[in-house]
Amino acid sequence: MKAALFWHATSVEARKRLTYRADFWVNALAGFAAQLGIAYFLVDALFDGSGSASIGGFSRDGMLLYYVSVVFLGKLVRSTEMEHTIAQDIYEGGLTRYLLYPAPYLVFKYAQQLGALAPLAVQIVLFGAWVPFALGLPDGLAVGPGEVAMCAAALALGNLLQFLLIWPIQTVAFWADNVWSLMVAYRILSALLGGMLVPLSLFPDPARRVLDLLPFRYLFAFPVDALLGRLTPLEWLSGMAVGLAWCAGSWALGRAVWRRGDRQYTGVGI
Repeated sequence: MKAALFWHATSVEARKRLTYRADFWVNALAGFAAQLGIAYFLVDALFDGSGSASIGGFSRDGMLLYYVSVVFLGKLVRSTEMEHTIAQDIYEGGLTRYLLYPAPYLVFKYAQQLGALAPLAVQIVLFGAWVPFALGLPDGLAVGPGEVAMCAAALALGNLLQFLLIWPIQTVAFWADNVWSLMVAYRILSALLGGMLVPLSLFPDPARRVLDLLPFRYLFAFPVDALLGRLTPLEWLSGMAVGLAWCAGSWALGRAVWRRGDRQYTGVGI
């Protein structure tokens, strides 16, 4: 797929997301306010209930900053509205038109996902700019260009890994009428084991060693840890290598399932 076509598909999708601008901003503000409110009261209750000044290596301010960060950065990893598009194309027969496009289907879909995330990235930059001023930074925490660069690379990896992990799940639509339940199970599992629901430092040490080998950590916890300076350069490189290995494995699995399902695809739809 030519780069010009890739970025054109990305641009078209980004403009589609901005068609209803008022709705776009109102929904974003309401969603962010609700999620941040939940994070604040959750952390408050957690520390009040424990009576401890530190939990899992986090102070109260540090854990609140973690939850705020994982809410913002997690939105750049996930693309909720794009999660079911592949399964929908297969089930409704919309895949047929993409087979005529002068571009691989998977690459075209990823270009659309990036386009859907572009306006969201602007929102997150604008909404996240107030966080250091409103919450302050925990003592000893300094976010510099190095941490931002490592976080940006980890986010790019997490977004690609998320896309490739859900690809083989969605291709089950070649044989099943609905993959919604599989996607719900995946979202719950990835949120729990990826550090979105609770920081991974709260898990026992044996469990954390296993989680370091699973792909879910590299979706949410890894970019946040990179931003908050909780990773050394060597740990960051090691994590990026594990994440890239999972990307390659997910791509190979998805490709194998896709090839088998594509042989029986009829394009009839509903």
